[in-house]
Amino acid sequence: MKRTATAIWNGSGKEGNGQLSTQSTVLSNTQYSFNSRFAEGVGTNPEELIAAAHAGCFSMKLTFVLGAAGFTADKIETECAISLEDGKINHSYLTVKATVPGISKEQFQSCAEEAKNNCPVSIALNMDKTLVAELL
Repeated sequence: MKRTATAIWNGSGKEGNGQLSTQSTVLSNTQYSFNSRFAEGVGTNPEELIAAAHAGCFSMKLTFVLGAAGFTADKIETECAISLEDGKINHSYLTVKATVPGISKEQFQSCAEEAKNNCPVSIALNMDKTLVAELL
């Protein structure tokens, strides 16, 4: 399986801008720029997209890990924050809140750790990862 995305950039690094598009067309000429990355400009940025990818992948992996343990979540909500410092993306902070009938806090924590360590995006991200898992 391969998935594709295309980035087009015009102009200089600070004054220029670009557009991102994905194979699925969820992103279609979506604007990104210096301001959307380093300030509060309109548009997306690479760190936000990595955060979305990590949150989505982790949540899906957690459903599979829970299923293998005999549980089905009513809801899994994952927030991911990506840290960019000194020109390097260096940390992913995952916070998950879930409602999983019949599971103990210890079982949930174990499943969440397994998902953090083994979701494909976690494996691809060569950086520190922090997980806070809350069973609701």
